[in-house]
Amino acid sequence: MLPGGERVALAQIPGGTLPPGDVTKFVTPLLVPPVMPRAGTIKRKGGKPADYYEISVQQFAQQILPAPLPMTTVWGYGAITSASKKGLLVHNAPSLTIESKWGRPVQVKWINDLVDGDGNALPHLLPVDPTLHWANPPGGIAGRDSRPTFTGDTPDAYTGPVPLVTHLHGAVGVGDESDGYAEAWFLPDANDIPGGYATHGTWYEFFALKAAAAFGVSWGPGHAVFEYPNDQRESTLWYHDHTLGMTRLNVYAGPAGFFIVRGGPDGEAAVLDSRSGTTAVLPSPAPNEGDKFPPNKTYFEIPIVVQDRSFDVDGSLFYPDTREFFDGVVGPYIPDGEFSPIWQPEFFGNMIMVNGNTWPFHDVQQRRYRLRLLNGCQSRFLILDFTAIPGVEVWQIGNEGGFLAAPVNITADHGNRMLLGLAERADVIVDFTNVPVGTHVLGNVGPDEPFGGGVPGLDFPEADPDSTGQVMAFVVGPAAAADPTTPPQYLVLPPITPLPAETVVRPLALIEKMGEGVDAGGEPVEGPVEALLGDIQSGVWIERMWEEDVTENPAVGATEVWEFVNTTGDAHPMHVHEVVFEVVDRQALQIDVDGEVAQPVQPVGAPRPPEPWETGFKDTVIAYPGEVTRVRATFANPGQFVWHCHIVEHEDNEMMRPYRVGPVQPGQPGEPG
Repeated sequence: MLPGGERVALAQIPGGTLPPGDVTKFVTPLLVPPVMPRAGTIKRKGGKPADYYEISVQQFAQQILPAPLPMTTVWGYGAITSASKKGLLVHNAPSLTIESKWGRPVQVKWINDLVDGDGNALPHLLPVDPTLHWANPPGGIAGRDSRPTFTGDTPDAYTGPVPLVTHLHGAVGVGDESDGYAEAWFLPDANDIPGGYATHGTWYEFFALKAAAAFGVSWGPGHAVFEYPNDQRESTLWYHDHTLGMTRLNVYAGPAGFFIVRGGPDGEAAVLDSRSGTTAVLPSPAPNEGDKFPPNKTYFEIPIVVQDRSFDVDGSLFYPDTREFFDGVVGPYIPDGEFSPIWQPEFFGNMIMVNGNTWPFHDVQQRRYRLRLLNGCQSRFLILDFTAIPGVEVWQIGNEGGFLAAPVNITADHGNRMLLGLAERADVIVDFTNVPVGTHVLGNVGPDEPFGGGVPGLDFPEADPDSTGQVMAFVVGPAAAADPTTPPQYLVLPPITPLPAETVVRPLALIEKMGEGVDAGGEPVEGPVEALLGDIQSGVWIERMWEEDVTENPAVGATEVWEFVNTTGDAHPMHVHEVVFEVVDRQALQIDVDGEVAQPVQPVGAPRPPEPWETGFKDTVIAYPGEVTRVRATFANPGQFVWHCHIVEHEDNEMMRPYRVGPVQPGQPGEPG
């Protein structure tokens, strides 16, 4: 509907051969992810005991679409060993939740088990573009982690063994050897790895030595062992693949899961009820290790990941195999031109998937629930819309870095709508007490296209109301018992200790490189070639590629303000590994006569404070076009990490840069031992 009330027909979102209208909605119950079983406990002399897991990625078939539609071949994480007989040795997408305790380390043996029954390497489920700067196993030791040079014909998709490396998104204070660095990938330990292929990334061996020295662990073919200290605030994290130039495809294939840190001085026990001054009661229980599956209890705390996907009629995942799908550009492709032949500048699936099923439903009672929400989409910004649920009351109490400074009434103060950028999390209390018995649909009014901010329906078209505009259904029934939980307006959340004042202000640029190609009719078409990051010197931005030397090098213990100067036309969710940060403010930038951000960069007008749901600490922030977004972080732990846009199609094509805390490490790649 256009402003003024005129209705216009929306073009169907392109996708696979299975139309969204052929998929029945709200017939599959929501999966509440069970808890990942531990393989055991590690006891160390003079050190903290650690929970130990052995987790592999495997390929399997899963009923994502409602039966009787076909099953879908996907990848997912799952435990291969359990210390308890009750442990679920199940691979799923999304994967089981890792539950951790504050101050108690978690050690995980991550295994790439993408092999068939004969032990031979499986190819990717999706088209891999070999013209990007990517892991590039066929390049061998000399050519791995590079952008290959091609001559002659445009290369076909890569079909060899798949590299993986897992990143725990939101982990604070983790060693760089355990962060899932994009060049620390490894192939499966398969029988048929072609001769001359690199079996692991450039940084794998260096990090293996660091892990052995720090934790006494051994890495080997097809696996690595990472350790997470869990000394950060109680918060919702998630784990997913982070392989150089392949994250968009590897995550789309399925491997991702929640990781929850509980306890500590800023944890749930520190939340008070303002009426009594005593400890508040938040909705519970959440799933616990050893619970029966399917469960025989009702969960009132539920992690929910919203993703977008497209499918073919045989049930398989659809992801485009040509650049033409995005904007009609049919060339010239590399090596004759600068366009990569397969890479998509953005991708928007035409179906919504929640916890691994398209458009599920969940039975709820007329009482309060705690939902840990995650936007796990590829390029899609979500604006979750509760307005079609009469009587509902929604309060946000936390984000990526734990509890907010104070509860935020989404219903009364923000139109019952909640913006979630890619990889952002929201910890919310949803009160169904006054919702009528019946079925009610959670909507989405974010766009089916790149997001630039603004008001749905005014500044951009809302999502297709018949497909991506619907997320899931809540089937509301009477409460089985009195609700013992504290109403959100009475919650007193743990106080926020502000970071120290910054000693460095670091201006950084978000850039889009455009090129001119042709469409199928030979007409010129301008389109994105790659997304980039850069630094800014004397107000002028300088494009930086992944392969260039580190330009962001905070001192150990330094507090800095990073200024994300967005020179592009779209919003970007910016993620900094290793730290959480405070959102300082946002400010408009001077625009030139062509409508572009002017150089030298010049902020104008008064800065805008962070949104109420951005208080406390975050690890991902939306940087709007034509603005500078400022964040403050303390870089306490030395090592090599990355910062990037979490639109994964951007991240995979140059919108990621390494950064280093502290000095160069002796023996690190590119340096003498």
